[in-house]
Amino acid sequence: MISVRTIEVSPASDIQLHTVPDAMRILSLSRSILYEEMKQGRLRWVKRGRSRLIPATAIGEYIALLEAEAEAVPVC
Repeated sequence: MISVRTIEVSPASDIQLHTVPDAMRILSLSRSILYEEMKQGRLRWVKRGRSRLIPATAIGEYIALLEAEAEAVPVC
């Protein structure tokens, strides 16, 4: 079983909702990978009008998920 830790992401400002381009930059992911992770439910997002926004807390949770998955992989 994978345990998930929450990591606080403290950007330079107190931005709570990030645009897709901002999240791409923060996570170093391509647009298509970011949308795929959102589609699979691995990265939470909210919709405001026609825009998808990623909460800062969701970015921290996603990083924690990636770390937990990396720890679960056996090292040869």
